Amino acid sequence: MTISKSFAILGLLGATAACAPIGPDKTVDRGINSHDLSTMVAGIWVDPDGCDHWIIDDGVEGYMSERLTPDGLPVCSGVAQPNVVVGPFKSGSPIPDPL
Repeated sequence: MTISKSFAILGLLGATAACAPIGPDKTVDRGINSHDLSTMVAGIWVDPDGCDHWIIDDGVEGYMSERLTPDGLPVCSGVAQPNVVVGPFKSGSPIPDPL
């Protein structure tokens, strides 16, 4: 096998390896009070542009993801002023937040 074929095969293997999932499942809390995140209540943080993000704080870790429409567009509902969190985003955790 020539050197150029070897590099081509290595490049192909590297490209296909990039398709495999990397890291743990981020939908499950694996901390000291581990539980499925669907058991907690999310609040909404409004970013500086006025768009919504789901937010959960279990007292040890925090979780946030952009709130999107079914077709993938950001939701900018106007539920609060920019940089404000609304809703019971700390609900469901037995661990108090020290802040």
